[in-house]
Amino acid sequence: MDGQENKRVTRMAKKRAMEAIESQLQQPVKRSRVVLGEISNNTVSKSVPGKTRKPKCVSNKAKNPKKPEVEVEFVDEESSDPQMCEAYVTDIYDYLHNMEKEASRRPKADYIEKVQKDVGVNMRGVLVDWLVEVAEEYKLLSDTLYLTVSYIDRFLSVNVLNRKRLQLLGVSSMLIASKYEEISPPHTEDFCYITDNTYTKQEVVRMEADVLKALKFEMGNPTVKSFLRRITIVAQEDYEAPKLQLEFLGNYLAELSLLEYGCLKFLPSMVAASVIFLSRFTLKPRSPPWNSTLEKLSGYKPSDLKECVQILHDLQSGRRAGNLVAVREKYKQHKFKCVSELSSPSAIPPSFFDDVKE
Repeated sequence: MDGQENKRVTRMAKKRAMEAIESQLQQPVKRSRVVLGEISNNTVSKSVPGKTRKPKCVSNKAKNPKKPEVEVEFVDEESSDPQMCEAYVTDIYDYLHNMEKEASRRPKADYIEKVQKDVGVNMRGVLVDWLVEVAEEYKLLSDTLYLTVSYIDRFLSVNVLNRKRLQLLGVSSMLIASKYEEISPPHTEDFCYITDNTYTKQEVVRMEADVLKALKFEMGNPTVKSFLRRITIVAQEDYEAPKLQLEFLGNYLAELSLLEYGCLKFLPSMVAASVIFLSRFTLKPRSPPWNSTLEKLSGYKPSDLKECVQILHDLQSGRRAGNLVAVREKYKQHKFKCVSELSSPSAIPPSFFDDVKE
């Protein structure tokens, strides 16, 4: 009887437990509604003026007097952007600097003279100018545009192309770059349509395959934009100009560099550093645009940047690629602070290219 009684008690206990669980499941679950637009990277409210700081760990002394006080460590919320990967950002950019020097990921600086027979410098400029408009039309990321131009130049460095197929190369390269960068890339038919159906879907797909093979599927090479992001943040720290204006001006000058065949001989990191040099000079022409912090971050002295800065200055003033207007029109928009309408003095003081003294 004792054994049967124990089994009966156990069954009743299980029954009561199940009833309790079922009653909990029947209660409505309370969920806090969150508007996605209100979510930010920082979890601390920014309502208090100035820098917001929060304790990394909280002292437990009040709850347990016997335990030693825990040291409170503060983290600056504004400087600790998780997207900038502070813990290993140096390693990331060391890797990118090494990658940009790899011959397989760089176009030949003289491919039009040495490889191409039917494609000229002006044709390349017109194609890139048109692709800027296409990227605007389909609202593509700037990274997509930079990769597109990189693919075009790398392909033309090793393959002779008839000028009638140059636009086909352009849209096929943008299709690949879109697949690599965009969440929702345009369809192949969209790129056929944008060429007024000059090329069929089959031709675009076939050229896409040719580009991938020529590049050996190495699609993720660093571009000017890769280096511009980091150096722009540092360039803004000691600058009085509005941050957005400096950022948009840098983006404008960097996209102008895509039009210039002569910029292919410079590493993307050097172009990015030269862009910041000229942007700071444009906004504050009486002050030296370079300093020891920027030199240490970029790895370039002012004297290293002189030739590239002069080319960018010519682009900004219209002395180069003056007939190519897509980039200039794009950055005339108010959403970009009309930075293409800004001008800098006709000459940069030679002293600004003197190496920074510690």
